[in-house]
Amino acid sequence: MKRKYPVIDMTRTGQNIKRIMKMKGLTVKDIQEFLELGTPQSIYHWLDGRNLPTIDNLYAMSELFHLPVDALLIGNRKYECRCQGDMCQRVYLYYEKIMELKAG
Repeated sequence: MKRKYPVIDMTRTGQNIKRIMKMKGLTVKDIQEFLELGTPQSIYHWLDGRNLPTIDNLYAMSELFHLPVDALLIGNRKYECRCQGDMCQRVYLYYEKIMELKAG
């Protein structure tokens, strides 16, 4: 049964966090220390798509990564373009294409 509300894809979110960590040059140990976690197991579970970080951890990682929380999460939500004009439409189509490539 298809859900009528947006859901977070745990596997793709883990892959996204891993990609961001690599881009920023951060290791699991760096994340563990920043979040003051006793062990790195939960981070490995996030990266493997077995669990999601808590809201508090997402919020803290967004600060560490200098990104909004929404940029860390990957789900099935569709964005609607609410702008006017050709240039805005082209930018939005470009954004959609990037999101498709990022998901693949």
